[in-house]
Amino acid sequence: MADSVNFVVLGDQEVAASLGKKGTATDMTMYDKKEAGVIRTYTTPSGFPDKVQPLLQVINLAEYVIFHVNKLDKFVGEQIIALDMLQKKNGLLSHTYDVDENTLNTMIKNTVLVNYPRITQDKIKEESDKLSQISKEGNARVVIDHCFDVKGVGTVILGKVEQGKIKQYDTLKLLPAGIDVLIKSIQMHDDPVDEAVSPGRVGLAVKGVSPDQVGRGDVLCAPGPEQISTEIEIDFAKSPFYKGDIAPNQMCLINVGLQIKPAKFLSISPLKLTLEKPVLYNKGDICVILKPESTSIRLLGSGTIK
Repeated sequence: MADSVNFVVLGDQEVAASLGKKGTATDMTMYDKKEAGVIRTYTTPSGFPDKVQPLLQVINLAEYVIFHVNKLDKFVGEQIIALDMLQKKNGLLSHTYDVDENTLNTMIKNTVLVNYPRITQDKIKEESDKLSQISKEGNARVVIDHCFDVKGVGTVILGKVEQGKIKQYDTLKLLPAGIDVLIKSIQMHDDPVDEAVSPGRVGLAVKGVSPDQVGRGDVLCAPGPEQISTEIEIDFAKSPFYKGDIAPNQMCLINVGLQIKPAKFLSISPLKLTLEKPVLYNKGDICVILKPESTSIRLLGSGTIK
């Protein structure tokens, strides 16, 4: 079975096209390659900077970061803050010659990016190829990023085996909906396989659910510690870069994994949120609060779910 390594490519997103072959393209675009028994996937938030949501989603999909900075602006700042909030500690940092290194150093000070090895652009492929698979043991869990209908096949789900292992003919629960879903077949890098382990990217032909019942961020899993709720409390830290005030009854969006949900502040200390639609989480998951309409930074702050 091939190993799998998943990258998010930030800064200059064009870098991804030199690393793999273009595949699924929506507000996130995926490039992949299979080389020496390893499938590497490089995902860019192609809907960013117009929208901040895809940025958080693609970071959550990756084990590793490739950050090639080609200019310094508020959007680079947002990417740095997002990586730090989501605690993405494994990455590579490079920049073009016209980027001022001192300014970049100031921007990444006190963030996880301080520990990223600095490399030149021509070394991105070589250095990223050295990074190996990071698997997560536990109950089978697939996080979904796309779902559509394929003529003659039916419902097809694209996602990442976040944890554990899945096999052909497994029946898993689609959460938060609670629907039983049978896996008819599994593909990895367009090749049929009988099983897939974390953190493999998979295409699943499934039975028991239609595409309109599946949303990005939904999870296919064996029963485990997942919790579903319309009210959460988080151990919140506000971003020093967000200048607005937050108050009870204000609306916002929250991001947990690949889920993006509208929410309202119930209380500020402790920070409690109420949601129109249930969110799926494990205790300790990171929740990022965002305000897409903000004219400055769109990331308010983050914290772990209690």
